[in-house]
Amino acid sequence: MPELPEVETVVRDLYPLLIGKTIAKVDVPGKKLRRPWNIRWNKLLEKQQIANVSRRGKWIIISFDSKRQLLIHLGMTGQLCVFDRKLPRQSHTNLVFSLNTGGEELRFRDIRRFGSADLFLSQAELDAFFKSRLGPEPFDIPRDYWLKTVAKSTRNLKAFLLDQKNITGVGNIYADESLHKSGINPTRTASSLSEKEALSLAKCVGQVLQSAIENRGSTIRNYVGGSGLMGGYQDEFKVYGRAGQACGKCGGQIEKIILAGRSTHFCPICQPKKIHKR
Repeated sequence: MPELPEVETVVRDLYPLLIGKTIAKVDVPGKKLRRPWNIRWNKLLEKQQIANVSRRGKWIIISFDSKRQLLIHLGMTGQLCVFDRKLPRQSHTNLVFSLNTGGEELRFRDIRRFGSADLFLSQAELDAFFKSRLGPEPFDIPRDYWLKTVAKSTRNLKAFLLDQKNITGVGNIYADESLHKSGINPTRTASSLSEKEALSLAKCVGQVLQSAIENRGSTIRNYVGGSGLMGGYQDEFKVYGRAGQACGKCGGQIEKIILAGRSTHFCPICQPKKIHKR
């Protein structure tokens, strides 16, 4: 599933391709996504000029001059790219937004159809949607918020990091990589962390995500950026997907277990299950 670095890469690719352009037409050629596209949104988007392309957590936001907001989630296999409209549409293309200049189309394609696209009529509506769903962005987490949130959670750290209400944008890959970088075992409960460990983990999450962004994210299966290019951070993985291989830090064998219903990779030597008293 595309996580924050992949979504940020899509946003950065799309920004120069979409800013200032206008939606001329909306087509719905494919099967329904996770939530059905409301056909009434077609007319509401026509003649709307794109003012911004941004990200919140794992969500892509296309903002218009009218203050309407198109919110897109890539799901597990979603791709959002700009194409010359003369190019044949790939199979499983779910939504097509024709642009008013250059003969181009913004196409949303999701093979497994876990993605979604929704239209909000104002910034206030979008803010209300996010308010109960997403915690802070991982690059500037308020210190007091983080320490209090960590201290009150009895969930294991893998589950804690995957909960978008605690911190937004982190998924399976980068939770494993961040915990390895911080030297913390994923099976520990969040509340078992010392203040020093909690702050170190927050710092490592930001560093791992930033490094992944610089490498255009990770291409495991279907992910490509908004320009169609693949990511390269998969070549930098320290633990994710490397069960049975040697840890680059200590030479120990990387293990794989299931936590929070997800495959979890860690080094038992670099990430010992130790408890620090507060």
